[in-house]
Amino acid sequence: MNVLVTGATGTVGAHVVDGLRYAPDAAVTAASRDPVTARERLDCATVGFDFTDPTTYRDAFAEIDALLLVRPPALSRVRRDIIPALSAAVGAGVEFVVFLSVIGADRNPLVPHARIESWIADSGLETTFLRASFFMQNLSTTHREEIRDGRLAVPAGDGKTSFVDARDVADVAVRALREGITGAYDLTGPDALSYAEVCAVLSATLEREVEYTDPSLPRFLVSRYRLEGDLAKAGVMAAIYTTARLGLAARVTDDVRSLLGRPPTDFRAFVRDNRTVWT
Repeated sequence: MNVLVTGATGTVGAHVVDGLRYAPDAAVTAASRDPVTARERLDCATVGFDFTDPTTYRDAFAEIDALLLVRPPALSRVRRDIIPALSAAVGAGVEFVVFLSVIGADRNPLVPHARIESWIADSGLETTFLRASFFMQNLSTTHREEIRDGRLAVPAGDGKTSFVDARDVADVAVRALREGITGAYDLTGPDALSYAEVCAVLSATLEREVEYTDPSLPRFLVSRYRLEGDLAKAGVMAAIYTTARLGLAARVTDDVRSLLGRPPTDFRAFVRDNRTVWT
């Protein structure tokens, strides 16, 4: 089986490439806008691919059987920026798509993942929706600097989130791709924590105070835009945190354990293992 991995140098994609690189029943190709750099980082076959560049579709999807679909965070206009590539994949003969979605996408039409799921469901493809909860790794990447500075500002209110380790999500994706597992799965950690509780764990582990603040949505959007200059990304982040605020991200499932045969990673263990990131 020939598998194409989009987002191959990202948080989940890189681990999926690792999981498939030596699989006897799969050949993996990493799709990247910079295939030379991706090849150096991932040590696997690569191909040039850009969702917004139709000239890259033909080579990327040639002889591909299965696709790991990861939406680039900057692309929120699904019909314009994502659907043309998916249509090309179907036309090229791709039969199976594992889509990295977000938990609550089936109930929150504000997130672009919901529109992607809808299109894929109507496409006739064999599909797997991995509706992942908020990645623990987002706290060690996107929010790393502010946590280093002693605070975490997200508009999640008192809502709880069942944080999941991206490596667990990648392991599930690898199994789904290798074994043709279909369906929709909510991938969570073993428990749900509020962001106040998250900051309490960080404070205890780092042995210094990390304060949780709950800005209004407008204030959060302005601050993230000033920080990164990407309004679309800030909007998607706001939608995801609104999911938590509304109580839609607190659901804890047993899907990781049932699919992998082991418990999901605990947040406290993740923080202990990665404490140097914030110091």
